[in-house]
Amino acid sequence: MARKTPKPGCKVRGSSTGRPIMAALDLAGRRWLLRVLWELRAEALTFRVLRERCGVISPTVLNTRLAEMRDAGLLDSTEAGYRLTARGGELIEALVPLTRWAERWAKENGK
Repeated sequence: MARKTPKPGCKVRGSSTGRPIMAALDLAGRRWLLRVLWELRAEALTFRVLRERCGVISPTVLNTRLAEMRDAGLLDSTEAGYRLTARGGELIEALVPLTRWAERWAKENGK
């Protein structure tokens, strides 16, 4: 049974109330979603190019993630391929502090 796209106010992994942060974390925690988001950060990409850039992602999983991201308002499709919406760009920006934290954490652990 396929999981529904997480939405604030609806039951999601880790929250029966669907608090917005829990819905966002459920969505972001989906396998391959962050990688797809990252690959689309700078430009629109076709399905084929996006799949190549993601490496070993299966076409089925990629299609599922794209559908979830579209349903969540993170991306749309154009003649040039898939591209992030303003909301998708906001998610990229929201992840910048987490990226900085992770880099400091890695440095502190000798990585």
